Amino acid sequence: MPRAFRVVQSGMRVDLFDFDLPKAAIAQTPVVPGHNAKLLNLTTDPFSDYHVWDLPILLKAGDLLLVNDTKVIPSRLMGRRGDVPIEVLLNKQETLDQWSGVARPARRLRQGDTVIFAKDFSATVLAKQPDGQIFLRFSCCGKDFIKNLYRWGTTPLPPYIDRSGSVSARKNSIKDKVIEKQDRHVYQTIFANKEGAVAAPTAGLHFTKDLIVALRQKQIELESLTLHVGAGTFQSVWVEDTRDHKMTSEWGEIKPETAKKINTTRKKGGRIIAVGTTALRILESATNKAGHISPFTGETDIFITPGYEVKSIDGLLTNFHLPKSTLFMLVSALQGLERIKRAYAYAIKNNYRFYSFGDCCYMDVRQNRT
Repeated sequence: MPRAFRVVQSGMRVDLFDFDLPKAAIAQTPVVPGHNAKLLNLTTDPFSDYHVWDLPILLKAGDLLLVNDTKVIPSRLMGRRGDVPIEVLLNKQETLDQWSGVARPARRLRQGDTVIFAKDFSATVLAKQPDGQIFLRFSCCGKDFIKNLYRWGTTPLPPYIDRSGSVSARKNSIKDKVIEKQDRHVYQTIFANKEGAVAAPTAGLHFTKDLIVALRQKQIELESLTLHVGAGTFQSVWVEDTRDHKMTSEWGEIKPETAKKINTTRKKGGRIIAVGTTALRILESATNKAGHISPFTGETDIFITPGYEVKSIDGLLTNFHLPKSTLFMLVSALQGLERIKRAYAYAIKNNYRFYSFGDCCYMDVRQNRT
């Protein structure tokens, strides 16, 4: 049965998680191949510089990497309500033919309105909330819906990746179509298998076939789990206190055989390494106080901030995150706020690239976080 999961920690001021980031540090394109991205090793003091290709050196035989196999769908749609252009960014599937999302301009939409994306592809507004979130019922579902998304939708790149004047304008020029084809390729991990995410689990973008071969030659194993990443995961927090922030729930799954593999690995002395914060969040949602992981299918809105004790993993590979984001709060919980700020300051000074297409860091969550 699906389960909801909610964790509330003691509150902290959101402005404590702010830091200055030069605009030039925001990566606009990924490193190719992905394993050539820089990796900041936080397990040493002082911090040490590596590349993702060095991951087999940092890990050891018997370790288990958990990767998110969600697949990003082209969930940004351009349509019309009468003569008014409407942009819709889907966020989460609610039922077979219903999705929640946001629309621009939202003020031009009312309950009962129909937004037409193509001749045989439209959606009716079921509800609209004060925060701008809308609920839509589409004219098709299942395979027909996915087919229409891939035909009419575009890749939901984060707003800090600049594609102005091309795909976002939906001019349908040859240039736009070429850029969209490229974006669909680069904003997808090698593990992508289950359609449903509207944002990529970006730590997985660094993995290549060659890196996976090198890891397995070192007897480091990989297993998949699923968390359909929503757009809210990467957004900044606008409230003053962390207790007032509401996480958007996301659907995830850990299969019985995967849970068994994780528990067996730990019993044998192997370490559990989450590839990305999305993998960590679904793992924590399935873990009891003793650290035992059970199969999981359902929703989670787990929100991890300092004071939370992680039970499911020993290490984390993750990109560098936005100021005041829930993900920066999460890594602060794992390393301590002051240590993670020192790590980010080091990364900025040494020209590490930030956010979705940027570099990454590796941390041991069991070590002393001071």
